[in-house]
Amino acid sequence: MKNSITLLAERIRNYSGLLRKQPIEDVFTQLVLKGQPGIAPANFGDDAAAIPWKDGFMLLAADGIMPRLLLNEPYAAGKASVMVTVNDIYSMGGRPIAMVNVLASGDEEHRSKVVQGIRRGCEKLQVPMVGGHLHPDASLQSPALSVAILGWAQKVLHGYTAQTGDDLILAVDLNGKVGCHSVTSWDANSGKSPQELINRLESLPLIAERNWANAAKDVSNAGIIGTVSIMMENSGKGAEIDLESIPTPPEIAFSDWLFSFQSFGFTLSVPPHHSKDVIELFHERNITASVIGKVSSDPRIKIILGAEEEILFDFTADRITGIVCQPLT
Repeated sequence: MKNSITLLAERIRNYSGLLRKQPIEDVFTQLVLKGQPGIAPANFGDDAAAIPWKDGFMLLAADGIMPRLLLNEPYAAGKASVMVTVNDIYSMGGRPIAMVNVLASGDEEHRSKVVQGIRRGCEKLQVPMVGGHLHPDASLQSPALSVAILGWAQKVLHGYTAQTGDDLILAVDLNGKVGCHSVTSWDANSGKSPQELINRLESLPLIAERNWANAAKDVSNAGIIGTVSIMMENSGKGAEIDLESIPTPPEIAFSDWLFSFQSFGFTLSVPPHHSKDVIELFHERNITASVIGKVSSDPRIKIILGAEEEILFDFTADRITGIVCQPLT
């Protein structure tokens, strides 16, 4: 009989939020490794491009909403389209400036709910939607929504620059509730004022500007362990992760929590002498933050649960995105 950690590892490896990352490698190879030269450095897995601009960096990102969420919960999809792109900018140490969207919806009622959700998301996260494009004749069964966002950072936090010996810190807002039913999610935004939400998010650019972290990434649909694993793969590193150290709200089962898309969730790779600084900064802003593991030069992800251990990924043979930071010639 398989032990609990082996079953959990199998669930993580086969989780759709991770498996859907695999086709990214082909796109990356064609458009980054073989792409046209430009002023922006190569992007080894970040959710936003960092473009040198004056005394900092312009950040440019885009995200698309999962079809099942857009079909089943259009208002939630509209809010989520704002939240995910805003998180992409903050996770890289930036601050958002403005967004545009592309919406395809052939049903007036559906379209109205999406737009209401977008408007609410903009109000909550204090980022303007300044333009976009509408396809009002789209099939009722095939709506689509994408949002692009522009931001600026004084100092960039990449997701592929974790260093051996770093502490892995998970920062999450446990004051929330189970989110929409179309995707496994945790809603820690509802019920909070815009000022509260921005105060939390401002932690990331402050950490970047104070040089307290080597890398960071927001917890996406890959889940907590999946997001950490992608950051390690992109960095050419491995990690040991202590599952018992992961802060978890009582309202949700641990096995579901690991796979939840977080409205506020970030993982950071932090030099040990700055871990206390980072954790205290989050705590001051009512965010739970804990060291959950360690970055290793051994390119494997090991998860630990009590006395049990399991190799989750061995990047000498396994791939999630297939993207690893490397010098370009």
